[in-house]
Amino acid sequence: MGAIETNGLTKQYGDVTAVDSLDLVVDEGTIFGFLGPNGAGKSTVINCLLDYIRPTEGQISVLGHDAQAETLAVRKRTGILPQGFDLYDRLTGRQHLEFIIDSNDAADDPETIADRVGIADAIDRRVGGYSRGMTQRLVLGTALIGQPDLLVLDEPSTGLDPEGAHEMREIVREEADRGATVFFSSHILSQVEAVCDEVGILQAGKLVAEDTIDGLRTAIEAETTLTVAVDRTPDEALAAVRALADVSSVSATGTTVTVQCADDAKMAVLRELEAAGATVEDFDLTKTTLEDLFLAYTDDETGASAGHDQLTKVLTQ
Repeated sequence: MGAIETNGLTKQYGDVTAVDSLDLVVDEGTIFGFLGPNGAGKSTVINCLLDYIRPTEGQISVLGHDAQAETLAVRKRTGILPQGFDLYDRLTGRQHLEFIIDSNDAADDPETIADRVGIADAIDRRVGGYSRGMTQRLVLGTALIGQPDLLVLDEPSTGLDPEGAHEMREIVREEADRGATVFFSSHILSQVEAVCDEVGILQAGKLVAEDTIDGLRTAIEAETTLTVAVDRTPDEALAAVRALADVSSVSATGTTVTVQCADDAKMAVLRELEAAGATVEDFDLTKTTLEDLFLAYTDDETGASAGHDQLTKVLTQ
């Protein structure tokens, strides 16, 4: 059963369609990355899941509950780190945590939560004196209270330094390991790539891709960058490589040859270089990053050619 399931989810604001017939399934126990450019509709989807706003059309199931008819049941089992949140400046971190613990009738220890999210030394300070990163850690701590079955994290690394972002990713993995589902929305693609099992890409309110990152690479037939160190670069070697069917570009700087090619073509490239008289001393492969894939699926010019032709393949895998 999916932890999150939407069927035909649509949200309109007058003549503007923010979310357009979204069919989405997030499996239980997975870390799901929800991506999209600004204005794609990500926050609208999250607000519909949590019943902060009502959809114009469609159905939403969260943890087996109807998101609109059983709102309290959903929220009781869900920990939320929203993109925008308000804290009480005059209250301490401890008081915020105790309030959420009491509200959820949970048995968590405030000091244990504070230590886990990295604010143990500031738990008794008023949050009005917290930095942006410290407030982000505190709200993450409130989301963890009660061991929720679903974590909804909207831009969770906002304000965090690299160490804080790393600690946040470790917490996300720990939550998934204990069986929680994590719905992770972020514009920092390296964070998503480092932690998520699957990703969905939203563009103009439509789900244009949903798969593992490796699955997305395959679906758009992504290329590999092959960087080869050779003893010399004879013209005939470069010409031979350019003539290969699965090679899109070749360039050389000194004794370094850079080739854009299909992953299956890399050995053919190395063989052609050596057959033409160049000795291969070393080589390195760089696969397409999540940022490259994101741009391929959302760029107005390249998305249609690099992504849209493959959508049926991606969405039905």
